[in-house]
Amino acid sequence: MSLHAGQKSATKLVIFPAIAQLVCVARKETRPQTDEEHKEPNLLEKWADFVKISHTVFALPFALSATVLAARAQHAGLEEGLQETHIAMERGWPGWKLFFLIILAMVTARTCAMAFNRIVDRKFDALNPRTKNRHLPTGQISLLSAWTLCLFSGAIFIGTTYGIDQIRESNQGTLICFMLSPVALLFILGYSFTKRFTDFTHIFLGIALAISPIGAWLAVNGSFDFTGSIKHSAIIPTLLAIIVVLWLIGFDTIYAIQDFKFDRTHKLHSIVVRWGPDNALNVAFFIHIIMLILMLLFGILAGFKMSYWIGLLVVSCCLGLEHWIARKRSLDWVQKAFFNLNAIISLVFLTMVVTEVSIVPKFISWRLW
Repeated sequence: MSLHAGQKSATKLVIFPAIAQLVCVARKETRPQTDEEHKEPNLLEKWADFVKISHTVFALPFALSATVLAARAQHAGLEEGLQETHIAMERGWPGWKLFFLIILAMVTARTCAMAFNRIVDRKFDALNPRTKNRHLPTGQISLLSAWTLCLFSGAIFIGTTYGIDQIRESNQGTLICFMLSPVALLFILGYSFTKRFTDFTHIFLGIALAISPIGAWLAVNGSFDFTGSIKHSAIIPTLLAIIVVLWLIGFDTIYAIQDFKFDRTHKLHSIVVRWGPDNALNVAFFIHIIMLILMLLFGILAGFKMSYWIGLLVVSCCLGLEHWIARKRSLDWVQKAFFNLNAIISLVFLTMVVTEVSIVPKFISWRLW
């Protein structure tokens, strides 16, 4: 099973239900619950819902995109004789062991951060009408259980980074991922406190999410080298990280509109509280325009062809629809737009990268210009 085959299945599982829900948003319909949704969940299901495991789809595709690009870059750095024996690497495949460990590191790091966020915000969640039914305020999960999940997933993340350093072909044994893992945790855990003292909390969340493509690049290459060909250098993951930051700032600002009154009353900070919902939406729109410009630059520097530009058009349409929903629909629809549209954006981006690196080079040699 190849990377793009598995990714294609995952894309179908997320995008098709997401599109169905977006149709309901456009028509102002409510999806009826099934009998299965009324069943009492077990502990693992509660944990998965507690940390919103489905939201891993936001960061994971960017990490996998960086993985594919890093493998291509690693192949370009091999000696000519070795390149012929590592064709899969040229097509963006780092090997099953490394691929699995990168996914495990991503999932456990996000689980640790999300559990920590729920723990430190539990008192605010209990007071907020939108979040009062979350697991900790309602007692569905105990505080001890939440801390257990947080610490356990954090420990697995650190252990996984050590394993990545040991099996990586390039710079094998160099403990760069392991040494940087506490720094990564510091950023992704520290975000949870930023809403208490800065209006620009969205930037910190963006940085936390942008660690994923940087970490994936380091996981494959074991270094961050800006020399050599641009499309094989660390310029690519750096630009991708900036794109992720801008994407996150934009959609998290839209998401924060739901809590405008609550945050202002309880002296919590955000761009929405600082400038008001209308001005915040204008800021989010401007930031997403910059993001699209950088995505255009990213495609040029990475040497991508037609399929990337088609994907970029899809991403642009999704962002436009997200802003239209935020401005024209009630706040009840913002959360659906938040998850569904941004899940589509991240998965479409991964599809664009995998197509360009793994599929297009086999069949097409022409460029857009």
